[in-house]
Amino acid sequence: MSQTSSAPAYVVGIDYGTLSGRAVVIRVEDGEEMGSAVCTYRHGVMDTVLAATSEPLPPDWALQVPADYIDVLRQAVPAAVQAAGVAPESIIGVGTDFTACTMVPVTADGTPLNELPGLRDRPHAYVKLWRHHAAQAQADRINRLAEDRRETWLPRYGGLISSEWEFAKALQVLEEDPALYGLMDHWVEAADWIVWQLTGSYVRNACSAGYKGILQDGAYPDRSFLAALNPGFAGFVEEKLEHRIGALGSAAGTLSAEAAAWTGLPAGIPVAVGNVDAHVTAPAAGAASPGQMVAIMGTSTCHVMSSGELREVPGMCGVVDGGIVDGLYGYEAGQSGVGDIFAWFTAHFVPPDLVDEAAGRGFSVHELLTEQASLEDVGAHGLLALDWQSGNRSVLVDHELSGLLVGLTLATAPHEVYRALLEATAFGTRTIVETFAAAGIPVEEFIAAGGLVKNRFLMQIYADVLNMPISVIRSGQGPALGSAIHAAVAAGAYPHVRAAAAAMGGVQQQAYLPDPDRAESYSRLYAEYVALHDYFGRGGNDVMRRLKELRRSARRIPKVLA
Repeated sequence: MSQTSSAPAYVVGIDYGTLSGRAVVIRVEDGEEMGSAVCTYRHGVMDTVLAATSEPLPPDWALQVPADYIDVLRQAVPAAVQAAGVAPESIIGVGTDFTACTMVPVTADGTPLNELPGLRDRPHAYVKLWRHHAAQAQADRINRLAEDRRETWLPRYGGLISSEWEFAKALQVLEEDPALYGLMDHWVEAADWIVWQLTGSYVRNACSAGYKGILQDGAYPDRSFLAALNPGFAGFVEEKLEHRIGALGSAAGTLSAEAAAWTGLPAGIPVAVGNVDAHVTAPAAGAASPGQMVAIMGTSTCHVMSSGELREVPGMCGVVDGGIVDGLYGYEAGQSGVGDIFAWFTAHFVPPDLVDEAAGRGFSVHELLTEQASLEDVGAHGLLALDWQSGNRSVLVDHELSGLLVGLTLATAPHEVYRALLEATAFGTRTIVETFAAAGIPVEEFIAAGGLVKNRFLMQIYADVLNMPISVIRSGQGPALGSAIHAAVAAGAYPHVRAAAAAMGGVQQQAYLPDPDRAESYSRLYAEYVALHDYFGRGGNDVMRRLKELRRSARRIPKVLA
């Protein structure tokens, strides 16, 4: 640590999640969390109607309002500093992370298009959240063309580009609202847009550019490829996407006077280059070495790990040189729905008597169902589920897929379905771990992070399904701590992310150990999961895709204004 002053120094990490943003004040010396605060987005996720007009949105859309992100700077950051009880002048840097791929269409000065006169009623003018899956048709075309042309970048993404990513979403804007596409000067990751608001400088972070923007070996897909998708898309890279790349852990700029007024922090302190919430968590878990997989478990789960080997791993979200830490290849995989699936079930399928029982005992519905589910043996419910309510991110990379539940009877109870859903997400993770191993990138340590680690029963299911120990991140604010670690490096307190991670991050080693009997039982269930996974996900039966298309055609689609 290069800070020589005897007075403690602090950094602020700001984590932008799906529903809220969190700010945490961290002591630079040892990673101690001094105070935190949360700001819930006023507009939440717009996935059924557009808030400005109440007009219905098509299926598979998910939008947000960028002004909600500024509210986090105005509200959560000052509240966190106050909760920490530290002097603002002792704060030496700021770091941020964001969900990805979350895209903001903006003008040349960074103004979101939805804030321009006459555009508030245009859905494509808003932020496309990571779980906006309405660009699957565009993603399918990108994948077919890339495979036909044998594009060298395609294997780096496991052979498939996701509908969640930058190119598919941008192509959807062009094809569904070409006039608005013409008004867009920059197609910006939210991770970079918020740093732009903090510093006044637009710097594209290397992590998002590599994993979500198809930037490999210094180049994006070329004009001829883009023109073959759509002639109007030929100039997308140089006209709307390409920009200066900032290395992770470096400073994108310094806190502007305007942002200092929003946050109450000192103007002029370094602001780290933006990052993705999952990738920034790895250093917070002390996972800066090969073989350590970190699963950031929340509404979705992102699996990240580093390796000294460059391999083609089927169905991965990407492999990027230095994508997590410098000097190693960073691999990313993920599941599009995890906590979202549990929340969906408890919101819509739990009878009133169980809701009342939970309230009477001072429990959440999740806690009550978890307690009931934990009392039964593996397989006692007679159920098996596929965890695809939000599609499949890895290893199938197909958001036209949907959820499935097999084995229902008239005697099936809500807690049994709930357990089957918990298990399905663990089976999905095992699929990812086994795919890594088969490609020559073995997972030697599995580390869990994120909000779902609070559910001890769920963590034990994962240990039993994976049949390997699970370590748990020490911090309850993994992404925010990871952002703070990058802020400390950007401020010069540490020479690199590895050194900062060693001092400020950490895990509880082997917090959960597999039970041999349960692991054996789960292996039998997992074999059945694989059979369903491959039948519905690899072309044995395309009924899920056909049902999605029928749903779209049956729903009224809002007219796009010219």
